Amino acid sequence: MERFRAFVKTTTIGGIMVVLPAILLFVVFRWLFRRITDLIQPLTNLVVAQSQLNEFIADTVVIGIILAICFIVGMVVRTKVGRYFQNNLEDHILNIAPGYRIIKETVMQLLGRKKSPFSSVALVKIYGNDALMTAFITDEYGIDWKTVFIPTGPNPTTGYIVHLPADRVYPINVSAETALRSVIACGAGSRALIEAAGKTF
Repeated sequence: MERFRAFVKTTTIGGIMVVLPAILLFVVFRWLFRRITDLIQPLTNLVVAQSQLNEFIADTVVIGIILAICFIVGMVVRTKVGRYFQNNLEDHILNIAPGYRIIKETVMQLLGRKKSPFSSVALVKIYGNDALMTAFITDEYGIDWKTVFIPTGPNPTTGYIVHLPADRVYPINVSAETALRSVIACGAGSRALIEAAGKTF
């Protein structure tokens, strides 16, 4: 009987682990679609009035048109003339608007066009000896200098911003999540970092 209960429990939990993420993903996409359709509602109403399509199809058509426009703009800015106009538009108009640069950086990171400043894990030497500290590379200046954030455990939101010569910064092939877990655990579970360091040095 005990084995049967354990079987039912583990099987049910396994099913929940498969079904729940799928449901949550559906909910997120549904919420996102509704937010987008709310934003484009005036255009949808125009399409419905002109073509007598139902609202869902009109929403799809409008989204398709917007994506097509984005594609065309993307093609244009790949040319020298397009880049010239883009740079002038940003330098003289958009960059003056408060918050534009922050929004642009956020969008570029979300779309994967710019590397997240906390995605590169490194071990750094700041004392001039063999001691190593876990850090995240936040900026780079050519091949000579790097800026890193060294989080403090168990709270990784606090730490130190340090500017170091590049030869004291050793990027390692470890995910940011693995590094953060070791910081939160005050160093417990750092084996992956040390093993990656062994392949780097």
